[in-house]
Amino acid sequence: MYFYSWLRRLCGGLSTPCGRTQPVWGTLSRSLGLSSQRIPEFSSFVARTNTCGELRSSHLGQEVTLCGWIQYRRQNIFLVLRDFQGLVQVVIPQDESSASVKKILCEAPVESVVQVSGTVISRPPGQENPKMPTGEIEIKVKTAVLLNSCKKLPFEIKDFVKKTEALRLQYRYLDLRSFQMQYNLRLRSEMVMKMREYLCNLHGFVDIETPTLFKRTPGGAKEFLVPSREPGKFYSLPQSPQQFKQLLMVGGLDRYFQVARCYRDEGSRPDRQPEFTQIDIEMSFVDQTGIQSLIEGLLQYSWPSDKAPIAVPFPSVTFAEALATYGTDKPDTRFGMKIVDISDAFRNTEIGFLQDALSKTQGTIKAIRIPEGAEVLPIFLIANSNWNSPVAKFIMEERRLELIRLMEIQEEDVVLLTAGEHQKACTLLGKLRLECADLLEMRGMVLRDPAVFSFLWVVDFPLFLPKEESPRELESAHHPFTAPHPGDIHLLCSEPEKVRSQHYDLVLNGSEIGGGSIRIHDAELQRYILQTLLKEDVKLLSHLLKALDYGAPPHGGIALGLDRLICLVTGAPSIRDVIAFPKSFRGHDLMSNAPDSIPSEDLKPYHIQVSWPIDSEAEKSSLNHPHCPDC
Repeated sequence: MYFYSWLRRLCGGLSTPCGRTQPVWGTLSRSLGLSSQRIPEFSSFVARTNTCGELRSSHLGQEVTLCGWIQYRRQNIFLVLRDFQGLVQVVIPQDESSASVKKILCEAPVESVVQVSGTVISRPPGQENPKMPTGEIEIKVKTAVLLNSCKKLPFEIKDFVKKTEALRLQYRYLDLRSFQMQYNLRLRSEMVMKMREYLCNLHGFVDIETPTLFKRTPGGAKEFLVPSREPGKFYSLPQSPQQFKQLLMVGGLDRYFQVARCYRDEGSRPDRQPEFTQIDIEMSFVDQTGIQSLIEGLLQYSWPSDKAPIAVPFPSVTFAEALATYGTDKPDTRFGMKIVDISDAFRNTEIGFLQDALSKTQGTIKAIRIPEGAEVLPIFLIANSNWNSPVAKFIMEERRLELIRLMEIQEEDVVLLTAGEHQKACTLLGKLRLECADLLEMRGMVLRDPAVFSFLWVVDFPLFLPKEESPRELESAHHPFTAPHPGDIHLLCSEPEKVRSQHYDLVLNGSEIGGGSIRIHDAELQRYILQTLLKEDVKLLSHLLKALDYGAPPHGGIALGLDRLICLVTGAPSIRDVIAFPKSFRGHDLMSNAPDSIPSEDLKPYHIQVSWPIDSEAEKSSLNHPHCPDC
């Protein structure tokens, strides 16, 4: 009743809507592809009987009330009304008795919000629109209400109209009206609900919220700081609920799950945001195989049925195999162009730089074959009768035949060759592999079908890596709570750099979408790794070390990057297209101009003050123009 009294006050003087009829439930016109036992009642509790996109010939003769946005108008005879579910054509009455209705519908600007009531009728013969799900019917309007008029838009609300990303983010509330954004966000919601169902209802997981205000964690990415009212003391926003979920296992919760908000203060990339969402999971008494089977079942259960089905179990490779074959620890396995070791073919070569590479420790010669690459890469070893390249002229005939056999070279293929230390050579060819794939696809060759979803487990990562700034010191390859591989425990004291970890990554189409590990549950081992090997201050983690001493069970877990997963499933160009209100590439909110300046008096309770870099002309300029556009 409150809604109708508010509506009458808002629209007093305009024609009132007809009485409500019994709702008729329909299905989504653009299927999200996730089956459900019940059809959602989209028109319950609201001032409409149906959605625009659900009406079909089965509704002929029914009296309906619709609410939506005016998509466009044709000659003041028809208009198309849009809501989240689709479009429907509305016939504007032309008779004098309906002049007030015609005035509302003809004068309301595009994207104004209206409510119309009328009868579902068939379109005249020959005027059906087979491309439109509601293309067989239209609405003969009897009453109309202008609920809100729309000012001139900064851009048209149509998917095919190109807009800059900065403009889309500035007017995000308008961009959200597009069918693509509606589809992305609704599919995201459906997949998360299916994940909850699988984890909680089918496998007994407990959905637990963990704190956002925490303390600094050693290692890992930079964290956002939050000042407290105690002088010199700060909270940190967690990079993940890592410590909390381990503590929940110590607490006997056994199976934990959370759709977790996480934060990292690091540079933006197309697949990164300063705040992001994880499907966070932890289990007690589990091994690596158990976690992998759980995730495969979770994804298969929540996978949209309008996408190509996924087969389980997913294939698995070691970190060393991935690097040697693809030049990366997150390979796109939808296409070949694998790295081949051709060192043996050049053991007795007279080519100087190849001799020099093979004479060094870990020295190697690697190559990849680019199919039909001569059209885009007229360099290096081209497989035609002349082998016309600067390198090929130094290769003897018998070695050419050996290369053809090893690389399976065909006419007009291109071979890219590099020589040097194993990891550097593989990494270089891995990057070239992707660059060449881009070039070939620009020429029309299909290598990475977006409709194909190629999952891959990568396992047996190194437990430690040398620090870039100090190679003799070690840092965790992932985080310091990862358990060492059981087969390498004996190397922890003597050769820790050779120890493999019980870490595992899940890769989809060349993007890492998840990562996890079996954790260290022994306090002494955890203390040794933190204090002796990583040189970390164990006082920062005294609470965790103490907890491990009180009967911590063996446990492990994983986190799936929800934003990145949905981005790949929908085929969106950026994770910003699957987040309702994302930050820009530089981490700014262009809609509200966050981050923003804070008056000095508001900082006093936190005992902090801003130290401005007054010698920077750019900073001086930003003080005068604090809301510069963010590109």
